[in-house]
Amino acid sequence: MTAFTALVLAGDRGEPDAVSAYAGVAHKGLIKLQGEILLARVLRALAEAGATRIGVCANNAELLAALPAARPVGVAVEVIAPEAGPSLSVLRSAQALGTPLLVTTVDHALLKPEWVKQFIADAPASCDIAAFLAPEAAVRHDAPETKRTWLTFRDGRYSGCNLFLLRTPYALKAIELWRTVEAHRKKPWRIALILGLGTLARFALGRLTLDQAIADIGKRAGVKAAAVRSNYGLAAVDVDKPADLDLVRQITGEQP
Repeated sequence: MTAFTALVLAGDRGEPDAVSAYAGVAHKGLIKLQGEILLARVLRALAEAGATRIGVCANNAELLAALPAARPVGVAVEVIAPEAGPSLSVLRSAQALGTPLLVTTVDHALLKPEWVKQFIADAPASCDIAAFLAPEAAVRHDAPETKRTWLTFRDGRYSGCNLFLLRTPYALKAIELWRTVEAHRKKPWRIALILGLGTLARFALGRLTLDQAIADIGKRAGVKAAAVRSNYGLAAVDVDKPADLDLVRQITGEQP
């Protein structure tokens, strides 16, 4: 898949965002890093990786006003209105843009074309959906000061990289499962029933490898799911908190 279609999630949930407030902007996508807003950085990285069509799921007026100047030359960029929650936004966007579809977020401040290329190249041709994850050792090596949320498996700890590949139309089944889990996020017992008690028990006991866990969840959704291990530790660094923004500024040589 040389040329591809991508989706950038940049919806405004209508509630105060700590990072935007910290940076003094109306939306995280408007934060400047090395003289360029995050929206433009993410779009450029995707274009350089081979994206020829990019959907931007956004509704913030100031961010949308900045989109024409941020659009890479030669790339078709279209706005998609966000839905209620990220899972439904991805579902509706995928229905509009089709598959294969690479999905990322506007706060992926350090996104590099080589990360995207590795992910697409290493995603198994047999999978319907794939997720990009960075091993702890790679993250610790590239960003020793970062504080990430770790997923612990029998073969090590991993951090998500905010990159997903919906390779086939069947991938939408997995989004439907995500949507169901999202709807019951305040009822852990319901989530346990949805994902399967056996899978959760083996995960809690440390008996599952990353690949087994992804495959099990995919099977529950009726799809073939795969995990792709990132060669780049920085791929796990996004801007969820003010401290994350300070970190990416340090990494890029800017002073917080």
